[in-house]
Amino acid sequence: MRRGIFACLVGIVPFLAAGAIFAQDAPRLRGPEPFTKETPAPPMQRQVTNDVRVRRNYPDQPPVIPHSIEGYAVDLNANKCMSCHARKFTQESQAPMISITHYQDRVGNTLGGLAPRRYVCVACHVPQTDAKPLVENIFTDMDALAEPERQPQRGRH
Repeated sequence: MRRGIFACLVGIVPFLAAGAIFAQDAPRLRGPEPFTKETPAPPMQRQVTNDVRVRRNYPDQPPVIPHSIEGYAVDLNANKCMSCHARKFTQESQAPMISITHYQDRVGNTLGGLAPRRYVCVACHVPQTDAKPLVENIFTDMDALAEPERQPQRGRH
């Protein structure tokens, strides 16, 4: 019996130690307090509301929301986003029309209305804030990655 317990402990302890090491290396996203202590939430950061379209970093990136959406209803009965972004309202609102893909089901069939999988806009489209990043951003835009390929190579003819 003792050998079984000893063997079990010998088998488990390295995994527990590895978990503690990995946990120490992970960036802390919740602040200096341990996760077991309840702390008040930090204040919400101000949304960027300048209505300026933001350049996308890669093809098919969902556009970000350049205006406040506080108080917008998106529920079973209403989708406030569609009051400006639906095709029939874009001339009045001057908002960009949602993509035709939002009217297609997952196999590409065109539907008579907004596809259920595209109904909750904020599942893909997010408002921007002036919040300080939690971790360093080392993202490189795809155009910057492609630039070296476009440069003529010197010394080769």
